[in-house]
Parts: sequence; structure tokens; C-alpha cells
Amino acid sequence: MAQQIADRRDIDFVLYEQLDVEQLFKTQKHRDLNKKMVDMVVTEARAFGIKEVLPTHSEGDRVGVRFENGKVVVPECYRRPYQLMVENEWTSLTEDPAVGGQGLPHMVMRAAGEYFIGANYAMVIYAMEGHGTGKMIELFGTEKQKELFLEKLYTAQWGGTMDLTEPQAGSDVGALITSAKPLDDGTYAITGNKIYITNGEHDLTENIIHPVLARIEGAPAGTKGISIFIVPKIWVNEDGSLGEPNDIVCTGTEEKMGLHGSATCSMSMGSKGICRGLLLGEENAGMKIMFHMMNEARLDVGFMGFCNATAAFMHAVNFARERIQGRDLADGKNAEAPSVPIIRHPDVRRMLLWMKAHVEGMRSFIYFVARCFDLAECAADESERARNDDFIALLTPLIKAYCAGRGFEVCIEAMQVHGGCGYTMDYPVEQLARDCKIASIFEGTDGIQAMDLLGRKLGMKNGAVFMDFLGEIKSIVEQAKAMDALSPMATALEAAVDQLGETAMAIGKQAMSPEFKTAFASAHPFMMAMGDVIMGWMLLWRAVIAAPKLFKIVGDAAGEKKQALLEKDKNAAFYDGQIQSARYFIRSVLPVALGRLAAVRASDDATLKISERGFGGL
Repeated sequence: MAQQIADRRDIDFVLYEQLDVEQLFKTQKHRDLNKKMVDMVVTEARAFGIKEVLPTHSEGDRVGVRFENGKVVVPECYRRPYQLMVENEWTSLTEDPAVGGQGLPHMVMRAAGEYFIGANYAMVIYAMEGHGTGKMIELFGTEKQKELFLEKLYTAQWGGTMDLTEPQAGSDVGALITSAKPLDDGTYAITGNKIYITNGEHDLTENIIHPVLARIEGAPAGTKGISIFIVPKIWVNEDGSLGEPNDIVCTGTEEKMGLHGSATCSMSMGSKGICRGLLLGEENAGMKIMFHMMNEARLDVGFMGFCNATAAFMHAVNFARERIQGRDLADGKNAEAPSVPIIRHPDVRRMLLWMKAHVEGMRSFIYFVARCFDLAECAADESERARNDDFIALLTPLIKAYCAGRGFEVCIEAMQVHGGCGYTMDYPVEQLARDCKIASIFEGTDGIQAMDLLGRKLGMKNGAVFMDFLGEIKSIVEQAKAMDALSPMATALEAAVDQLGETAMAIGKQAMSPEFKTAFASAHPFMMAMGDVIMGWMLLWRAVIAAPKLFKIVGDAAGEKKQALLEKDKNAAFYDGQIQSARYFIRSVLPVALGRLAAVRASDDATLKISERGFGGL
């Protein structure tokens, strides 16, 4: 059967051959886990994604959400898979079983998640978003708050949201005007309006818990004076029972380019009565607390971009194998030559290999960061924990922005492989592209991620974290140099790593100079070039693993004999595919990144010199 949503063979390669998830089974935290159990989890996730979630993809898009009298009605087809996700406990795979989780490694969670998010993000996010809400309460809430909310959020019995954005403020969260007034019973009266709230209202759960950013009366201006509050849709009594409806209501839903089955809501608080909230953490610590959820959300958004990409790639490969059109170029002008599958045409193969390289590189990158979470949680000493936490911090903006951006481009390329068919709703790739685009925008636009990388992350610990990261790449380069078949690729990647380091120093220095605006104008190109270098690293790493395994199967065979072995042996074809992906990316894509790095070092300030009138349109 053709692969759907994601390539299971490649998932297993990353889990077991590249990142060695089995090393975690030796730790105290995961001592009861084994390969058989992990395989079962991923297999069941795949079956659930294909059988239950995937059928809702196009129907949910076509039906969309319906807003009626302050209520949001989700597509009917979402109800069964949502209930099954809750019953089968898919919503908090990494959390402690004591609070409704499964206690699995983050790498395994990502492997299972590919089959949920790739099947239909719009549906699955209803069940998954409460995890971030719960995590904030677990980290910063009182024992009573944990007792009341945590398990219900982790198990998706109740929904969760993230209420940040306001009409006048947008991404400038410090400009919010939602206010909070202390009440005699220790709660707060919240008054204000929020927009673009994913899952702010829906009819899949009996309650929705809103983390709301607001400013307590008299608090400082800007982000320093922001607090965060737990605001239930239905008030939760001291004994855990549900009380009266709270005055937080949906005033409308957005009509969007994609994700039609996901409710994007405008929310009003305290407009008709009293909207009560519980202070989470300390006063004026709202942004610090919310960033824990936002960082998790940013990793999830990058993952969403990747999952749409891998699903689109699978569709493109399957279509290219089945679509018969045009004669093989080798047949020349022979009018009687038979038509062939389009996968035999050079330009189609170029597009497929471009997609393959990016999808595989992003999978390894995302799972690598998931492994950092696992290693930090299982660390034997504080230095090991800190090192992995530092890598997570450094790489989070890249996971979010690079995987979102390249994920969308993969979806667009998949449409191109489909030709005219891809532009119609008869094939799923056009919806994947529409749904994927938002990943570059929400939870902080690409530009915000680039500013975070340049302004905060490159200089972590005086640049030591970034240099340690480059050392990780060079360790793979050294391994590849020892292999004749990979040595040229290793040398090319090493040169790119050196240029990345040189450029990082230059743009970092400029960011602290009077020309800092010029540096930040180049932050996004720098970030995407850094992402390309990471792709080269991940793909070369894959090739280092694949090369000796391929040799065991095909030996010194070459030409037609090697090709025959590749056609006959699936493992040989897979391992050869790893080497070809690395070869293509490093030779054909990475040079573009080098040009981008050169442009950053050139430090042209045209973006700042052009006048506002010079943009035209007047």
C-alpha cells in the first residue's frame, strides 16, 4: 500500500538508526519502555490517523465551523475522532500518567503526532491545545489549581486556548488594554476583548479554560505590568463541579484562507456581567509564564508546517508514480513510444527530490530537538541538562519559522507536481497549502522569530551555545570525511558551517552597533540560511549512517548491476535514497544559502534608505 501522511520507514530510521531512541530505555524515567512498545504506539497512531482523522480532512474544510448565537458548531465529522482521541488517551503522550499522560519520550510523541497533525491539523488541534494550557498550570499554578484543571486539560475532557492578541495591539502584546480588578473573594474581574483565539469557543467539550493576559489596575505599562489569569468558560467550583457560565463569550469567527474547520474566535470578557479569573503565578509575571506556552506552541507550529509538508510530499510521490503523461525523453522523437509515469521526467524528479530532502531534513531536525527534551529530562547531571535546554532555546525559532516556511514551499511544489490537478479541490494538496500557510504567521511571525534568533539566541552565554551547536555539526562532518563517498559533501558542508559562523559574528556585532536596524533587516535571510545549513547537517548525518549499510547490501556493484539491486531490495533503495538526498541538497540547494549569507555580510541598507513614498502606491 502506498504511504499516506508520512513515511513509516523514514520515521523508524530517525528513531532507531539516527537518534537512537532506545538509549532512553536505559534511563530511570523510561526503564519500562522497549522497542516493541514504541513500535506499537506509532503503528496505532498511524492506523488511527488514516482510519479516523484523515477522512475528516476535506469534509471538515468544506463544511467549516458555524457561528450561531454566540456558539460555535464544529463539523459533525469531528465528533467521533475527537471522542476516540480522548478515550484512547492520545492527547498528552509525554506527561506523567498521574495527571492523565502516558509518560512517553518526546521523540515518540512526535512520531505519533505526524499521523495526527498530518491527517487533519484543524481537527486535532481541538484536542491538543489544552496541553499547553495545562503545562502552564502545572509549572506555575497552585496545588488547588492543578487539582481543578490539570488532568481535565491533559486528557482533553476540557478544551484550552491562549488569549493574547487584541485588536489594537497585534503582536505588540505590551500594548494590551484588557484589565483585571481584584474582587473580595480573591478572584479578579476581567474586562476586555481578544481576537484570533484558536478554539476560543466550540461544542466538543463541556468546558474551555482560557489563559488570559491582562493588566491589573495600577500595574506598570508595557509587558512588565502584564499578569495571566485562568478564565474558565464555565466556572469551576471548589469541589471540581461546574458552576455558572462565566462572562467570556465568542462574538464571531474569522473567515480564513485555510483551516476552515478550526474556530478562530473573537472573545469578549465582562461586557454583560462579571468575567471572573484566577491569578496564575505572581502578579506582573504574565509574559514570563506565557512564554512557556508560547515556546511549546512555536515548536508545535513548526511541526504542523512539517506535517503538512510530508503529507503533501506523499501525495506528490504517489501521484507522480500513477500519472501517465508524456514520453520518456530518451525516446526522442519516436511518436509511437508509450507514455510513461511523470516520475520519469527529469523536472518532476527534481521537484520530488527537493521535497524529499527538505521533508527528511526537517523530520530529523524536529526529532533532534525532541531528543534534546528527552535528554534534558533524563540528564544525569545539571551540565547535561543545561546543554540540552540551551540547544532547545537556540533552535526553537528555527523549528518554528524554517519548518513553517519550507513546509509551505513543499506544499506548493506538491501542487506543481500535480499540475492542473493540484489547483483543484479534487486533490488534497491545495488544501494542505492553504492550511499550512498560517504556520508562518501565528505564534509570532517569521520576522519575530528571526529577531529572537538574532537579538537573544545567538548571544546566549556570550555565544558559547551557538559555538557548541556548530561543533555538533562538525562532529558529523568529521565522520563523513572518513568515508570516500561522502568526503566531498562533508567538505562542502564544512565550508558552509564556517561561513555561517563568520556571518553570525558579523551580524551579531552589527546588531549591537548604531547600524542595528540594518542587521535586523537581514535577520530573516540569516535565519533561513542557518536553517539550510541545519538541513545539510541532518542529511549528511543520515548519509553517514546509510552509506555503510548500503555497502553491506550492494557492495562494489555499479551501473546497471547496482540499479538492479536497488530495484530489488527496499532497504538498499532506502539507504541509497538517503545518500542521494544529501548529495542533492548539499550540491544544489546549499549554494543558495551561501549566497544568502554573503548578502547578509554585505550589509546593504537599501531597506532602510528607501523612503516610504519610494515604495509607491500613492
